[in-house]
Order: sequence, then C-alpha cells, then structure tokens
Amino acid sequence: MKLSGESLKGDLDFGLDSRILKIISEEIKKVSQLDVQISIVAGGGNFWRGYEHEKRGMDRSTADYAGMLATIMNALALQDELEKNNIQVRTQSALNLPSVAEPYIRRRAIRHLEKGRLVLFAGGTGNPFMSTDTAAALRSIEINADLLVMAKNGVDGLYDSDPNVNANAKKIVNITHHEALNKRLEALDSTALTLCMDNSLPIIIFDLFKPDNLMNVLMGKEIGTLINTVNI
Repeated sequence: MKLSGESLKGDLDFGLDSRILKIISEEIKKVSQLDVQISIVAGGGNFWRGYEHEKRGMDRSTADYAGMLATIMNALALQDELEKNNIQVRTQSALNLPSVAEPYIRRRAIRHLEKGRLVLFAGGTGNPFMSTDTAAALRSIEINADLLVMAKNGVDGLYDSDPNVNANAKKIVNITHHEALNKRLEALDSTALTLCMDNSLPIIIFDLFKPDNLMNVLMGKEIGTLINTVNI
C-alpha cells in the first residue's frame, strides 16, 4: 500500500493529523483477520517536497534526501499508531539509520511478512530523483506482491481530468498501464507505472478513508480504479 504524505496531513496545512493515523490503523486492524501480508510505503509531502525546494534554488539531490527523511518521520508515526492497535510492525529504511529503523534487506522484509508482521518501507528508494510512488512499485515487485494499492484521501479512483476543477470529469473504473501512460493521467508517476506494467503488477487506486474500503478491495470487490495489464 502506498500512502501519500498529503493524505497523512488530513485537514492540516502541514504535518501529521493524529485522527488520520488512527483511521489508517483501524482499517488495517480490520483486515488483519484476513490471510494477507501487508507492507506500506509512506510519502513525505506533508513535510517536504524536493522539487518545490529545487525551484527555490536548492540542489535537487540534497532536496530529495531531505524528503527521504520526511518519509522516515511518517513511517515512525505510523509504526507507533499501529503498535497501539497490537499490530506487529517492522520499519525498514533505504537510508542507513540504525537507531530508528532496520536497513532495507529484501529477504528480511519477506521473512517479516511471512511471520505476520506489517512492514513499513521508509526512505523511498534511497536515491534522489525517484518518487515514493516509484519506491512503492519497486518494493512491491521485490517482495513479489500480488497487488499495489494506492490509498487516497477523498479521491475514490482515477478520473479523465481533475474532478476538483472539472465538474464533468468521468471516473475510470478499468484501464491498462499502457493507456494510463499514453493519456498521462496523474495516477502515479510514469516510472512507477512502467515498472508495474513491465512486471504485470496490478494497481488499485481507492479512497482509504471510506469505512471498510480496504477490506472490500482485498476481498476483490470493485472499488476505485483498477490499472492492469488487461483492460477488463
């Protein structure tokens, strides 16, 4: 599951909304009874966006590394809230910060999942110029995930244009990776889409903050937008 940093700030202008963290934790607690393994990549846009600071004159690589630190802050906040709900969590970071998180090791992450632990992947890919969408796609492929779910706040799927601007925007229920790339739809960045397309990884974009939506997605119900290699 990819959680955008924007979703974590809720109605705040900046930072973390404790109410949002509780909702996420409660929704994950509901699905813990299912026979599924869950990992999460959190963005950092509620604290920092590298490209915005680049526009202000900051070196892009430096700005992106600062953004990776923002994702680690979000992961630690999520870890704390999940543990309050008695969910076993391990946080792995692409940046080496042994005082707060394990280093990212693919085989160790898979082992944690096999033992029923939720794994939080922090620090993006560990490389500048790569978004957390790309990190989510990459980690999903590395751990042999069956599905990448893009959790949104208040957005129930993918639209042919921005529904906040165009009142006539139409929701897309099913689309292929290739079509999403060609139409330049702002579902996730092109690198992440291409990774998923090349590795036949389906993506579902949905509103996490509607009660039981995550449960319904994992049970195969038609929720949000499905991006797949075959348009069904």
